[in-house]
Amino acid sequence: MQTSNKSDGVASLSATLGLFSGGNQVQLLQGGDELFPAMVRAIDQARHEVWVATYIFHDDPAARAVLNALFAAARRGICTRLLVDGFGTNAALTELRQECDAHGVVLAVFRPMHRWWSWLQPGQLRRMHQKLCVVDEEVAFVGGVNLIDDRFDLRHGWSEQARLDFSVRVVGPVVGSVRQAARALWTRSLLRQELREEVAAVAQAANPIARLRHILKRLRMPSGLKGRPQSIAAAPMLAAFVVRDNLRQRRTIERHYIAAIRQAQSRVDLMCPYFYPGRAFRRALVQAAQRGVKVRLVLQGKADYQLARFAASALYAELQSRGIRIFEYVPAFLHAKVALVDERWATVGSSNIDPLSLLLNLEANVIVRDPIFNAELAKRIDEAVAVSHEVDVKSSLPLWYGAWRRAVVAWLAYVYLRVAGRSGRY
Repeated sequence: MQTSNKSDGVASLSATLGLFSGGNQVQLLQGGDELFPAMVRAIDQARHEVWVATYIFHDDPAARAVLNALFAAARRGICTRLLVDGFGTNAALTELRQECDAHGVVLAVFRPMHRWWSWLQPGQLRRMHQKLCVVDEEVAFVGGVNLIDDRFDLRHGWSEQARLDFSVRVVGPVVGSVRQAARALWTRSLLRQELREEVAAVAQAANPIARLRHILKRLRMPSGLKGRPQSIAAAPMLAAFVVRDNLRQRRTIERHYIAAIRQAQSRVDLMCPYFYPGRAFRRALVQAAQRGVKVRLVLQGKADYQLARFAASALYAELQSRGIRIFEYVPAFLHAKVALVDERWATVGSSNIDPLSLLLNLEANVIVRDPIFNAELAKRIDEAVAVSHEVDVKSSLPLWYGAWRRAVVAWLAYVYLRVAGRSGRY
């Protein structure tokens, strides 16, 4: 195993990853059972504004509690905005729109799917997959949990066991970046729906250049790759909010992952349901394992989409032959998108490690550099590993079979990305 001064490694990693702010408080929350009550408490205490963005809204008692809190906030005169994805929330959209209009919550829809021919519009495969909540620029929630009960799956119905998923509650400087992202998502969604009105407003403005600059500023996502990084000795709970979009930050989250894995000295744990990383990502994992780093992947054992499981399992033999351990979580559906590296780097967010999340969808993660937070996440991952099944395919399948499966998945990914308008190597 490579050995080096740990403080030097931490400083190097911070410089590689960009701007981290100190003085944050980041709390790990498991599932909607922990997230939704915390969101409701924050929304009930709102004084000025509430922003919520979700890929899926499902009308069940758990999600309804958050929605009712938004309605109550709107009745108190709080500026309350809810953004949903047009595909993920398509089934509930009509009723949701009617209720929001009746209670004063302003609803926006990202790329609505009005008719089947909506799929023919450019970019419709690029979805808004972020899960955000910001209250008064004082507290934010970021993670992988949609507004849906932990025990309900849109394709498989109700189950006794809650899906495994995580979010974080954040207080501190990072909240400003989360709010900026929520506002940018909101503005982009409205511009698509009201483009003609916006163009007319720019043309009729007394200072059209200033008006256009104002719109562009609202569209801009926060950047986690600019600015000078703060000292590691800054106030505790160093954290960064990073996004992936289709403008300036197309591979930001992927680069953060790869940079952290390349600096790993003892441990890399990665948990996500949809796993089919590109070559650079796989190379970073393999090189870490070859340095003696303990690399573990926790993937779904109870599959919600068989094609996603087929894609991940096509890489099993290749990764295991390089010393990477693979576990399939079997008690329930796995929806968590979390990772940790050594004792001082961890991330929680909405981004899977597959072409959709890394190259197409709008995603958001929080990265935390704090040993206490890292230890808490490590505990949750270890608990998941303890009830998972370790996969061993090294001796059960011929080499040509694994190569054939990888070729099929690579071709499917290639076609999907081209249809979505994405070019270049993955």
